[in-house]
Amino acid sequence: MRRFTTVLAVLLGLFPISFGLRFLLLDPQGAAAGFGTESWPTGAAAGYLAVKGIRDIACGLIILVLLALGERRATGVVLAVMAIIPFVDMVVVLTHGGTVATALGVHALTGVVVLVSAYLLLRERAAVPQVASHA
Repeated sequence: MRRFTTVLAVLLGLFPISFGLRFLLLDPQGAAAGFGTESWPTGAAAGYLAVKGIRDIACGLIILVLLALGERRATGVVLAVMAIIPFVDMVVVLTHGGTVATALGVHALTGVVVLVSAYLLLRERAAVPQVASHA
């Protein structure tokens, strides 16, 4: 189970980095369309895309750095807190002309997966060293 939990947490670190790079550099308008709302800012307001991109990259890096440092419990706590992001994104999609399918199928589902990963990390127990009995 520990390997599964680690793989899930690594993926939850890598996915937002890839989304962020898409928003910042690779395909900002395509990434924006995939977010789930119909109208996107243009002109100076398009700076939103960079804000979204760097948010995603920073979140992914935080997860990966904590895992690399062996801070599994801290990673679980951070994931639990970060779960608010996809749920708020869901509300944004629902309140700004997006579809219920995208709001639930992309953002709410992501929030649930993040919470499951947080739960799995937080329920891990440190290995208890076995004490040799002297009889």
